[in-house]
Amino acid sequence: MSKKVLIVTGDAVEALEVFYPYYRCLEEGYETVIAAPSVKTLHTVCHDFEAHSDTYTEKPAYQLPAHVAFSDINPEAFDALIIPGGRAPEHIRLNEHLKPIVAHFFEANKPVAAICHGSQVLTIVREHLAGREITAYQACRPDVEACGAIYQTETLHVDGNLVSGHAWPDLPGLMREFLRLLK
Repeated sequence: MSKKVLIVTGDAVEALEVFYPYYRCLEEGYETVIAAPSVKTLHTVCHDFEAHSDTYTEKPAYQLPAHVAFSDINPEAFDALIIPGGRAPEHIRLNEHLKPIVAHFFEANKPVAAICHGSQVLTIVREHLAGREITAYQACRPDVEACGAIYQTETLHVDGNLVSGHAWPDLPGLMREFLRLLK
């Protein structure tokens, strides 16, 4: 039976951080479901690092259909979870249905991948993060540490069932490690 992967996201998700894992999982033959606060067409963004800017820049990117709403997700039906970054995490973490979904993957010790600002979603399950080692985009370091987790400066880190990455350039390593855990 094929494995089933859940991706949780919303509007303003970083395009590479959602499409790369989505297509990579499909390539492996896994059923891959994109969940959002509601079933709709999501608007992704392109974050880039440019010499003239002290932080990343943002431009509109592709549209992406959300297959299912958070309220309709049974996390027990999934084998693994991916949390992309962008600006989506700052608003989806406010959705009342997301916390039990994310908590399930930690309680069941199933693989979880969080990239970049995806760490902001992890803050809603802080009870599962105390003492865990996580990397994320450097602007998320205060969020990671406020959860009682230990921020790692390397751009890719694995701590048990949790694979975390700094930003989209780290996706090949993040997905390699995530798929290793899933297999």
